[in-house]
Amino acid sequence: MTDSLPARSRAVAEALAAAGVPGRIVVLPDSARTAAEAAAALGCEVGAIANSLVFHCDGAPLLVMTSGAHRVDTAYLAARLGAGSITRAGADEVREATGQAIGGVAPTGHPAPLRTVVDTALAQYSQLWAAAGHPHTVVPMTYDELLRVTGGTPSAVTPD
Repeated sequence: MTDSLPARSRAVAEALAAAGVPGRIVVLPDSARTAAEAAAALGCEVGAIANSLVFHCDGAPLLVMTSGAHRVDTAYLAARLGAGSITRAGADEVREATGQAIGGVAPTGHPAPLRTVVDTALAQYSQLWAAAGHPHTVVPMTYDELLRVTGGTPSAVTPD
């Protein structure tokens, strides 16, 4: 079944299975590089899209799983984490940290575990959708499954 998936998505499927997350990866006919594209393709609210964003924080990559309904306030998040500045990683840095390209970064399936923050705004949705390693693949999961698969820290990522 996973043989028909792109290689990066197969790695994500294996990591999800190892974490006990039952979601099956869905291959979309068109790109879902943005939360709006993914929500339109899936027929869900944009806020239920769990965006995977990679930043630099205290000299290391930081994965932030955030709701597609808003942007990460990096100064606010840095203060919440007690960290120095948080800056956006470039495309090459994202691929190096995750093994995946921007627009398809999954919450798991990376070469090594990443420090991860999971946006508490995602908890309001019974089903989330996250990229699955390729711009045309997504996977459903719950908020609790997202926390489990990432080992992430729940946090607001923008002031209310």
